[in-house]
Amino acid sequence: MGKSVLITGGAGFIGSHLGDFFLSKDYEVKAFDNLDPQVHGENASRPGYLNSEIELIVGDVRDTESFAKALKPADILVHFAAAVGVGQSMYEITRYTSINTMGAAVVLEEAVKQKDHIEKMLVASSMSIYGEGLYICPTCGEVTPKLRPAEQLARRKWDMLCPSCDKACVPAPTPETKPLFPTSVYAVNKRDHEELFLSVGDAYGIPTTAMRFFNVYGERQALSNPYTGVGAIFASRLLNGKPPVVFEDGGQSRDFIHVRDIARGCLLAVENSRSNGKVFNLGTGRKLSILDVGKAIARELGRPEDDFIVNNQYRAGDIRHCYADVSKAEKLLGFKASTSFEDGVGELCRWVGSQTATDMVDKATEELRKRGLTR
Repeated sequence: MGKSVLITGGAGFIGSHLGDFFLSKDYEVKAFDNLDPQVHGENASRPGYLNSEIELIVGDVRDTESFAKALKPADILVHFAAAVGVGQSMYEITRYTSINTMGAAVVLEEAVKQKDHIEKMLVASSMSIYGEGLYICPTCGEVTPKLRPAEQLARRKWDMLCPSCDKACVPAPTPETKPLFPTSVYAVNKRDHEELFLSVGDAYGIPTTAMRFFNVYGERQALSNPYTGVGAIFASRLLNGKPPVVFEDGGQSRDFIHVRDIARGCLLAVENSRSNGKVFNLGTGRKLSILDVGKAIARELGRPEDDFIVNNQYRAGDIRHCYADVSKAEKLLGFKASTSFEDGVGELCRWVGSQTATDMVDKATEELRKRGLTR
């Protein structure tokens, strides 16, 4: 075996795929994961999809003792462990901040103690830390607006207006240099992840890289978790014979990247010293509307494309558009997404069709409504 890598959250959706990539390059791989019931189900055991060559250590990143033991032989530390879900983070503020921000702090304190054998750290950040993406105003040029005003959203006027001249703006690819305006507790936590790792890595001389993931989809996504990716949520609803719910008018757009491309991009960053001390977008550079994504999934699953509830409501903190400028990762890492959405969604739906999904979306939506987070 070659070098040793520890992946926190390594039994999860993205972590397990990255583990496969590391194994293919002859790394020794360990996964440290708490097997969260919301993701893995109640009384979960080792996931069937987790490669048998990956050693699974069940533990919580906030538990210093168990994490310290897991980290001891590792040359590479990859930190993916996190409570995920924008909406839920807005009413489970303590839990999210404990797992995400304080969990990262525990991990880093131990990494510093063991820095003599750690050659590299990589942390998962998120496009959510940008808030809104970059826009072009026909009069003012590039603009970086914050959230759309509440009075505008109350009028059901969804598109972004220039904060200076009030003209309609068009979305543009969002580069790593755009100011960060996180609009949820989860997004603030992910900014904490990124900044904590980069600052500690720099201070202690541990090469560190942060990867800003855009909207990841693919096999192994938790279908019964209503706070996971929109693709899995739509598929879960359709498989259970229920119409997916689309907020606003469905025209809001995101950048959907296949999980294998994410894993490959992370491996490139780990193995390339040009990534040290830097942040990278991992996306495709292509924007897709939420409604178009839903229709594509419906087509693949043989469900009616018009069987969607477009509810003309909005959620607190939601943004309109954000998609990646991927030129930095391409230039420095040689990374370019290789799986088109058309190919990836077909693969996703074939996998989804073989799974059993418990639809929890109505319950999650009601939680948001009760707390006044949908309007």
